[in-house]
Amino acid sequence: MGDFLDTYVIFFVCLIFLFCTSPLLCSVLSSLSSFCELRKRFNLNSMHKSGDVVLGGLFAVHPTSVFPDWTYTSEPRQPSCKGFDTLGFRDAMTMAFAIDEINKNSTLLPNVTLGYSLYDTCGALIIGLSAALSLASGQEEQLMLQQNCLGSPPLLGIVGDSYSSNSIAISHVLGLYKMPIVSYFATCSCLTDRRRFPSFFRTIPSDAFQVHAMIQILKHFGWTWVGLIVTNDDYGLNVARSFQSALDQSGGGCLAYLEVLPWNNDPSELKRTVHVIKTSKARVVMVFVHKIHIIELMEEVVRQNVTGRQWIASEAWTSAAVVQTPRLMPYLGGTLGIAIRRGEIPGLRSFMLQIRPDQNDYKYENNIVKQFWEYSFKCTFDPAVWVKTGAALCTGQEDIETLDTGLLALSNLRPEYNVYKAVYSLAYALDDMLRCEPGKGPFNGNSCASSQSLEPWQLVHYLQKVNFTTSFGDQVSFDENGDVLPIYDIMNWLWLPDGSTQVQKVGEVKRSAFKGEELTLDEDKIFWNFEQRKPPQSVCSESCPPGTRMARKKGQPVCCFDCILCSEGKISNMSDSMECASCPEDFWSSPQRDRCIPKNTEFLSYHEPLGICLTTTSLLGTFICAVVLGIFIYHRSTPMVRANNSELSFLILVSLKLCFLCSLLFIGHPVQWTCQLRHVAFGISFVLCVSCILVKTMVVLAVFKASKPGGGATLKWFGAVQQRGTVLVLTCIQAAICTAWIVSASPAPHKNTQYYNDKIIYECVVGSTVGFAVLLGYIGLLAIVSFMLAFLARNLPDNFNEAKLITFSMLIFCAVWVAFVPAYVNSPGKYADAVEVFAILASSFGLLMALFGPKCYIILLRPERNTKRAVMGRGTTN
Repeated sequence: MGDFLDTYVIFFVCLIFLFCTSPLLCSVLSSLSSFCELRKRFNLNSMHKSGDVVLGGLFAVHPTSVFPDWTYTSEPRQPSCKGFDTLGFRDAMTMAFAIDEINKNSTLLPNVTLGYSLYDTCGALIIGLSAALSLASGQEEQLMLQQNCLGSPPLLGIVGDSYSSNSIAISHVLGLYKMPIVSYFATCSCLTDRRRFPSFFRTIPSDAFQVHAMIQILKHFGWTWVGLIVTNDDYGLNVARSFQSALDQSGGGCLAYLEVLPWNNDPSELKRTVHVIKTSKARVVMVFVHKIHIIELMEEVVRQNVTGRQWIASEAWTSAAVVQTPRLMPYLGGTLGIAIRRGEIPGLRSFMLQIRPDQNDYKYENNIVKQFWEYSFKCTFDPAVWVKTGAALCTGQEDIETLDTGLLALSNLRPEYNVYKAVYSLAYALDDMLRCEPGKGPFNGNSCASSQSLEPWQLVHYLQKVNFTTSFGDQVSFDENGDVLPIYDIMNWLWLPDGSTQVQKVGEVKRSAFKGEELTLDEDKIFWNFEQRKPPQSVCSESCPPGTRMARKKGQPVCCFDCILCSEGKISNMSDSMECASCPEDFWSSPQRDRCIPKNTEFLSYHEPLGICLTTTSLLGTFICAVVLGIFIYHRSTPMVRANNSELSFLILVSLKLCFLCSLLFIGHPVQWTCQLRHVAFGISFVLCVSCILVKTMVVLAVFKASKPGGGATLKWFGAVQQRGTVLVLTCIQAAICTAWIVSASPAPHKNTQYYNDKIIYECVVGSTVGFAVLLGYIGLLAIVSFMLAFLARNLPDNFNEAKLITFSMLIFCAVWVAFVPAYVNSPGKYADAVEVFAILASSFGLLMALFGPKCYIILLRPERNTKRAVMGRGTTN
């Protein structure tokens, strides 16, 4: 019902305004009569001064009001306003002072006297709108009309209102007529919309910048989990929307809760809101409310004993002395707040001391000054009240300097400085408009505004371009949205040992055209109301250290997360990383997952135990071959050595020596030449050895066959030349295979990262699997043929049948290499090389021991058997 009544009253008041000011209606009425009669008028607290040009002012001198039984009868009804705000009164007086100062200025508006009409809005929307409509329509009982309603309107501009809701309503109506409105305290970011509010300006930064300033402070101290308290009006609700949007865009934190305070300070809602503050993990609470709401909120905070909170105050109550009391400071001490830019106004104190309710400069009864006088000196001007209550009777000559109301505390002017700048903005715009040179104006046909019929919309044009510097040194100009270049002071509530309170400046935040938003803080000056005297921690989840990433908790804001260790191969080198970055190919994550370190490299090294064992075994085999070769050379004339072509025996020993040495090519860091040479040397060495054994076997069979009748012709095919040729041809075939392999797809070194994620395996890739298979297959073919022939000759009737030794050696050789292939395929990294080296060494030792072991035994230990007779199986000699 209340909302409906407000809407009805606003509509009705606007209808009266339109009826008396609309040019269309005015032209109709002018044909009927020579004047427009103001049927009714609002009886509001006001203060007036006549002038050539009048400026209006809207100020909340009384902070609250009771909505009256509003009817439009012959007797005007006075709204019931409650309390008295000395600071609101000082704002109004600042406007009066600024106009008085301008009138005394010989350079600014030299031929124009400014007047004013100041109204008290009582902090109520309906009263503020009524006052604005009264300013725009005038208060004359009868307005004489000229032809077509020509003439200047009652005033050209308005300073105010202080409330955003009031400013929105007033600008919606007066914006239709392009009436310039310069607010000194309305901060709602919605007022920046030039399409909705084409003639609205302000000398205070919008809430959008205040919100950004708050976020800068939160980010500076690392507060990511905060609570937000706003009022249930345009000011608070727009702040809530702006804050949530800006917080999401900046990624600077999350809202733990958002509470909207009812306008009527419902006790149950206050109790619930404070309980939310008390139980939340958020240690930082931002409060965007008016002064009249913060008192009740803090009283409930005291009742529930909510301590350990860092309060962040909006500019609306940062400097509110009503809550800076010894009772509340244990809870509010250390508060950080955004405050309007402080300024200085020379001469304002002297003007304030001259205020008297009996001055004759006012055209109408100055209700506002009278009410201030009665409130401050606890007296009355009404004899009836004096008789009835026995209160002191005001004389009007009381000494203002004796007051302790804060009226003369002018060292910290903030809203008043904005009022001062707003008045001067209108004055400079009007001065520019009146100085326009005919033919060089900004309007149609380069025309200027007529001094006889100035229009508010013309003043809007000049106000948009105004640019001046105050006596305090601040430059004043408006952007395309009517906002000034924003700057805020950051204040801190210092709780002194004697129980008193001091609000000190600890920094500032501003926006410049080139550097963007800048935050400056002197942290050494900040008083923290905590035991450790340090900024509190206010986070939903503790910061994730390097090496972890943040994983959001399902269904909770982004500031609530778990810290998950980065997976292997990934790192995060910063706190609170959202993702883990993969390490480059040759690097791996450290155990702490906070940096990438070079991967461990692995290859069959000479310095590790396995490499040392294989190297030692290879050298031992080479040494044994050299010893056996020496024994054979020393005993070369003995039958045991000369039996079955000693030249092939020497060649086998040399090839075995090469086999032992070629295994060293598989040890050490792979490079191009070792990768190419290792398999070539291995293949040719073993083919040379096996081909010699094959030829030996064939010679044994040929000799046995020649010993039979008619078999002598067979030996001609197995002479020394044929034996050498056969070995050479078989070896050259292997050399041709190796050459084709290297030319077509050469083996090459390779960094293998497939076996292990954290290691780099240096190995030699075979290049062509077919080439490698042909190389091994050829060796295997020769070995199998040798084994088969030796197996056939194993039972030949010789005392020393070498075919048995060849059979046994080929059996060992084939067994080793048959086992090698699956072991090689299934061995990762360096172990594949180790398996191949082991196969080379095992087969080489097998051939060496099987072929030459028995012979060395006879040569060295049984020399009686090293005779031709014994070798041929005819007995032994002593």
